[in-house]
Amino acid sequence: MSCATLLAARPASSYDAVTLGQIFGAAHFFQATDSALKFEASVACRVESMRFGICRREQLLRFLQERVIERIGGRQPISVDTRIVCATHQDLEAMIAAGSFREDLYYRLAEIVVKIPSLAERSGDAVLLARHFVNRFGRELNPGVQSLSPDAIDAISTYAWPGNVRELENRVKRAVIMADGKSVTAGDLDLQAGMVPSSDVLPINLRAAREVADRKAIRQAMSHADNNISSAAKLLGISRPTLYDLLKQYRLSA
Repeated sequence: MSCATLLAARPASSYDAVTLGQIFGAAHFFQATDSALKFEASVACRVESMRFGICRREQLLRFLQERVIERIGGRQPISVDTRIVCATHQDLEAMIAAGSFREDLYYRLAEIVVKIPSLAERSGDAVLLARHFVNRFGRELNPGVQSLSPDAIDAISTYAWPGNVRELENRVKRAVIMADGKSVTAGDLDLQAGMVPSSDVLPINLRAAREVADRKAIRQAMSHADNNISSAAKLLGISRPTLYDLLKQYRLSA
């Protein structure tokens, strides 16, 4: 539910007597999810966009802290056992520092924080995901398309993917639809090798820098070779036993 849209659709005065349950739609919203799991994408950012008055902010924070709601016109607090899972692509800590996100709200939501690195930070994953999308959309939209061309792989590997996985999925989907041959090319993806390169900063310590470089090279080689050990070792210029040792040393899966 888009809370900002909800507020825009109804007069602000009608919310003066509304309790927390109705801010999210109805009190039974939380009762219906009692002992269940509710995922609301970017709920934190949407909550901030609701421009609550002080009273409604306190109701929201009280619910997050005490897990208690009240029905409209009700006087009896209702306890609920509800877990709220939030996701956002925003840098909330930077927003807190800038004063655009409530610090007390953040700490009530952030009981357990899982930070997922962006696609640009996961070397080799872009090509693996692109292959998956080619197979998926090829079956659905253009059975003649079966693979990625070498220039497409190079372009995908070097592009920074500011739009993350969603951008990759949409580009591959469009490319599969528009492709003329059996393979998706860099031109189909509207990408060029080296386009918007990601700016990886290596650590100063030489051993740490080498490990970062080794991991990145191994992931890229494995991705280009479609997880074939012999082909990946050939791309890296090392023997198969050496590659097995490095995979074991860096705890990378083949």
